[in-house]
Amino acid sequence: MKIVLAYSGGLDTSVLLSWIKEKYQAEMIAFCADIGQADELRGLAAKARRTGASKIYIDNLQEEFARDFIFPMIRAGAIYEGQYFLGTSIARPLIARRMVEIARKEKAVAIAHGATGKGNDQVRFELTAAALAPDIEVIAPWRDERYRREFPGRQEMIDYCSLHKIPVQASAKKPYSMDRNLLHISYEAGILEDPWYDSTHPKNRDYFTTLSVFPEDAPDKPEFVDLEFLRGDCVAVNGRRLNPLGVMLALNKLGGRHGVGRVDMVENRFVGMKSRGVYETPGGSILHFAHRQMESLTMDREVMHQRDALIPKYAELVYNGFWYAPERLALQAYVEESQKNVTGTVRVKLYKGNIMVAGRKSPVSLYNPHIATMEADPTKAYNQDDATGFIRLNGLRLKVAARVHKKR
Repeated sequence: MKIVLAYSGGLDTSVLLSWIKEKYQAEMIAFCADIGQADELRGLAAKARRTGASKIYIDNLQEEFARDFIFPMIRAGAIYEGQYFLGTSIARPLIARRMVEIARKEKAVAIAHGATGKGNDQVRFELTAAALAPDIEVIAPWRDERYRREFPGRQEMIDYCSLHKIPVQASAKKPYSMDRNLLHISYEAGILEDPWYDSTHPKNRDYFTTLSVFPEDAPDKPEFVDLEFLRGDCVAVNGRRLNPLGVMLALNKLGGRHGVGRVDMVENRFVGMKSRGVYETPGGSILHFAHRQMESLTMDREVMHQRDALIPKYAELVYNGFWYAPERLALQAYVEESQKNVTGTVRVKLYKGNIMVAGRKSPVSLYNPHIATMEADPTKAYNQDDATGFIRLNGLRLKVAARVHKKR
């Protein structure tokens, strides 16, 4: 039998590959999606084969990731619990979809992942598989008592890799988990399990600064960046036309230099527990901020307010793994309709971890300075006398209620 394993070359999947091969007597096919891990992919193919894989796929999916996953989510303005830019969440449906495609091609009977039984990723992988390939089995060793007995903690896995001469980044010196892609890098577990631990302390400069510097280490001079939008998508940065991948690469570099997009939060996992994570999302945070500024100028008030009411649900669906669920697709249809006129240019100012708006303009701007002015309105489009009746009607129910309750 053949099994396709989501393989990163990190601590968990290095152990999993050989363990699954032995327990299931299976031919292991390793798969790694290149979605922006950079140097983490170096030597991956040789490591996978040395660990027991008969074949390894390393597919560059960065363009697809940016175009079909990150950008639609940015158009929706989705942020989970007001802080998390969903960097890990949005990558899982793409990885799982490609795993299913490889399983079909290789005639594999199952796919496997290294997500723990306490985390969100197990749900994201398996809900995607359920939506796209309900006939394919999913193997999750962390939910197997045999596996947990053998590896009760990270130290046992580190020792296992040391014994088998499998190089991994995790160690006693850096006892935490990392996940990097084009949108962000996340850090969790280990020393971060103490919510009082200060991830911003200067001693952590070598730990939590993969994509961005600490704000205090950013340049003392601000930098201005122009982002051009067309129908909700950023299509140019500082006058240079770019595809979605190019936009992300350019903004990651700019944002990282100025220490923007750094988040340390305690979030609510789908499985019921709270979890602490540290995130670097330099490009995504700029893109999200600028997109909102563009919407403020071009989007109808009621469309915006209705879309804003849907954002928490949309973000929750992405976070919980329902990317391919009909309700997310329905919400996306509303989002796409709302973005038809989100076109123009936003200028942002980056300085010491901050993103500030420095200007916005659009050929389809709904902002009319002649109407908004505090001076005389030359267009006479707004008659201030009309506000008297408007306020009287809106205040009627308040007056009625006040009189009723005053009598009690």
